[in-house]
Amino acid sequence: MPERPAGRHPRRAGRIAAMIVAGIAAALASGAAGAQERAPAPERKALRVCQDPNNLPFANDRQQGFENRIAELFGKSLDLPVTYYNYPQRFVFIRNTLRYKLPGEDYPCDIIMGLPVGFGQASVTRPYFRSPYVLVFPAGKGLDDVRSSDDFLALGPDRLAGLKIGVFDQSPASQWMARHNLVDQGVPYHTINMEMDYYPGRIIEQDLASGKIDVAIVWGPVGSYYGKVAAKQPMHVVPIRSEPGIPMEFSVGMGVRYGEPEWKKQVEQFIDAHRAEILSILAEYRVPLSKEPPAAAADGR
Repeated sequence: MPERPAGRHPRRAGRIAAMIVAGIAAALASGAAGAQERAPAPERKALRVCQDPNNLPFANDRQQGFENRIAELFGKSLDLPVTYYNYPQRFVFIRNTLRYKLPGEDYPCDIIMGLPVGFGQASVTRPYFRSPYVLVFPAGKGLDDVRSSDDFLALGPDRLAGLKIGVFDQSPASQWMARHNLVDQGVPYHTINMEMDYYPGRIIEQDLASGKIDVAIVWGPVGSYYGKVAAKQPMHVVPIRSEPGIPMEFSVGMGVRYGEPEWKKQVEQFIDAHRAEILSILAEYRVPLSKEPPAAAADGR
């Protein structure tokens, strides 16, 4: 089981809680993407990873996240040490990490361990996992009979009307709530949070645990980590199924620079060769997994 971080929280701010689509895309937004000129493959002396230093369950500067674990596995397979270039993801992350280069100097890092498939600012590999958004709520508070998003919606107007549902703006969850007439029950959270002490699971560890909200809707890895692995009280974590026009499940690959096809190929070979070990790491962090659709694939650049 992954180690619970020592102390309260690392001092550096972390990734916003709406991880995929509105989450990652908004937090990483850094201008127009485009293919770069093809570069010769460098001789690697280390696996140099771009990461947010306070972004559990994904990664942190103590190497406690599942992306850290997967990076160490990759480094071992390459017989290379792993180094990290830390930069908060809410501050135009791609431009200041993977694509940052001063004249006469090298890039500070060469790979991002988790990006949504189809993300335009980097060349993303084929996916290594897919996860849904989830409902997270405390046990013993009247929702123990909810085992699916359909169960939740079937609670009826009277029960639903009394709930305070924490949801991130500009996220698929906000669209899902609007479709099901739950806007009045929503307690909005900013997708991009500039507070220096912010971390992805605060909506669960603080607001949900204290009763400020009754339900949180977050992306699966965040919900299961803070609702199960690191939870201080029993929580239920229930996946939300996708609906026509509102996808609630998202595929994640690894990101490299455009114009480095040989490096990307090597990363994908690692994913294919070590898929069972990667899935075992994800299981330790209780990451809820969805079946990958046939169309999910790398962008080929």
